Amino acid sequence: MVYKQSISRKLFALANVLFLSCITLLGIIPFLHLLSVSLSTNVAASAGEVKLWPVGFSLDAYEYLGEKVEFFRSLWVSIERVVLGTAVNMSLVFLTAYPLSKSNDQFKWRTPYVWFFAITMFFGGGLIPTYMVVKETGLLDSIWALILPGALNVWNMILMLNFFRTIPKEMEEAATIDGAGHWKTLWQIYLPVSLPSIATIGLFTVVGHWNSWFDGILYMNSPDNYPLQTYLSTLIMSLNSQMTSISVEQLEALENLSEKTLRTAQIFMGALPIMIVYPFVQKYFIKGMTVGSVKE
Repeated sequence: MVYKQSISRKLFALANVLFLSCITLLGIIPFLHLLSVSLSTNVAASAGEVKLWPVGFSLDAYEYLGEKVEFFRSLWVSIERVVLGTAVNMSLVFLTAYPLSKSNDQFKWRTPYVWFFAITMFFGGGLIPTYMVVKETGLLDSIWALILPGALNVWNMILMLNFFRTIPKEMEEAATIDGAGHWKTLWQIYLPVSLPSIATIGLFTVVGHWNSWFDGILYMNSPDNYPLQTYLSTLIMSLNSQMTSISVEQLEALENLSEKTLRTAQIFMGALPIMIVYPFVQKYFIKGMTVGSVKE
């Protein structure tokens, strides 16, 4: 049956579309401005003449970044970190959240374990003790120094725990009757129905690893092991660390660039991978943000 919409309903729908369109533009315009500045000439960018369209189109900033071996090396380190880090983080989140999602009758020491993990959200070991642990375990200058110190994100674990607690117990009971153990129940029952939560937590994890830069400076003694964000953050700052010596060609290239174009180029390139990934998980994202948020 087709219902005829009233004039007030149509006006509301129109106003809703216009409002949401404005919100969308507010999110897109900053990225358009970044891209335009990075594609503009040194003079136009420095003078503040660039708005939403490049002025004096130039690829000098991207050519300068792209021609450096250090850039592609750091890009590979970041890709390796995202893949390994996400796999480790998500595996530990699943393996920790599943038993803690059980009731006290099923898991006698559930509450003490929950508090054991939750207290780490409020009290940290400190920067120096953490560095000493990483150093004494021989992780310095290795990819694992970027992954293992934060291998289990307690906040993500709590989100997954609460989502698991929303799954009907009848599903687990049916699996148990069919002879499934805890491993089979987790991988074949819990995880397949938890895609919204997995997509949300996975996106948080990927973004966290991709955007992290300080731990690269802290745990990497060699600039060759810098992840992309660490490399880009040190690219402008007095050209130190990985750029101990500069050739004449590099100096000439820097004369044609400005700090503003290089900064916008690095910001845009740092955000681009996440902007590419996000549309593929968007359909799960909103549901995953809300499901499981009503239980302890």
